Amino acid sequence: MNTTKPQPKRGTPDFQLLILTLLLVGFGLIMVFSSSSSLAVFSYNDALYFTKRQAAFAVLGTIVMFVAMNINYKKYRQLFIPVFFLTLLLLVLVVVVGKTTNGAVSWFHLGSLGIQPTELAKIATIVYLAALITKKGERIRQWKGGFFPVLIIVGMVAGLIMLQPDLGSCFILVATSGLLIYAGGANLKHILASISLVVLGLALTLGVGSLFNSGAGDNPEQASKDYKMGRIEAFLDPFHDESDTSYNLIQSLIAIGQGGVTGAGYGESVQKLHYLPNPYNDFIFSVIGEEFGFVGTAIFLLIYLYFILRGIIVSLRCSDPFGTLTGVGIMGLVAIQAFINIGGVTNTIPITGVTLPFISYGGSSLLVMMLSMGIVLSISRDSTRPLKEEKVKSVIKKDYRATV
Repeated sequence: MNTTKPQPKRGTPDFQLLILTLLLVGFGLIMVFSSSSSLAVFSYNDALYFTKRQAAFAVLGTIVMFVAMNINYKKYRQLFIPVFFLTLLLLVLVVVVGKTTNGAVSWFHLGSLGIQPTELAKIATIVYLAALITKKGERIRQWKGGFFPVLIIVGMVAGLIMLQPDLGSCFILVATSGLLIYAGGANLKHILASISLVVLGLALTLGVGSLFNSGAGDNPEQASKDYKMGRIEAFLDPFHDESDTSYNLIQSLIAIGQGGVTGAGYGESVQKLHYLPNPYNDFIFSVIGEEFGFVGTAIFLLIYLYFILRGIIVSLRCSDPFGTLTGVGIMGLVAIQAFINIGGVTNTIPITGVTLPFISYGGSSLLVMMLSMGIVLSISRDSTRPLKEEKVKSVIKKDYRATV
């Protein structure tokens, strides 16, 4: 007689989170068209040039998301080691053979298709850390056998990203990893000490670099460092050099200011017409501010915030620590990257040149973000199962007591 118990069915994906993800992607396509159409006509004689490319990645990303959503998230834990080391290999290769774009060697180019390994590194590091922290359990509170090995992993990935150099992505990775480590139960003293060392090291690097840069001449590497220092100077005083280092920030602030309360209307942005650099990418939030104004921007931010909170809620419902940490890490990644993008274009923090998740033009970013949401939706499917089983158990108990 076969006594094997049938495996319980998995729950359904969180419908709200799924709809919000698709809503953000759809809004992103609308804004990519609005912000890029005039530049696309000028450069490619096709108003839909950037929109069609983004739409192709959106379709592919949707397929990837649905596939990932239907794979039990626990299987990703089995693949975290090979995927992580593949990511490290790609980060090394991109520095050696990658193409320089905007002063950073961050891209592989296959024809007209650009691939950015840093985007994959973010999600790979989250899954790796979630698996490692879950395995260590309470030992994560120890320095030698718990926290320090995790810190080495984060430092190794961050160091490879800084070789490109990509300060924005490096900061996002470190901040997300810090959030994940804290959520995993690490000692707060260890985390604060590590943050202090990172801040001190960054300050020394920028300070010493600025001294040597003064006599750098036309050295491209030193020019790149000067450019990063210029962004910090622009943040401290946006109007100290309006035609050079502060130009991008000033154009962004003008766009947001011109939006007023209700905005100029969809497609009516003036700053996107060869004033605002990369209006469909790094500065797409500025176009949103100009075209939809304070009211429209506030609604967008509230929806975005609810999307992030919804993802965190479904992750916390998961009974498996690996699922919870992975989900919280992914949603933390979205929140931190969004804050850095929006904070940069509004002069809340220095500009670092990162995309706004799900909204900005960028195939690698969109594809990885939708893969990430597929994992979170898979976690949400599993987290609904225990709730249903608990209800069944409670009903059985009531019936049993009634018969007794």
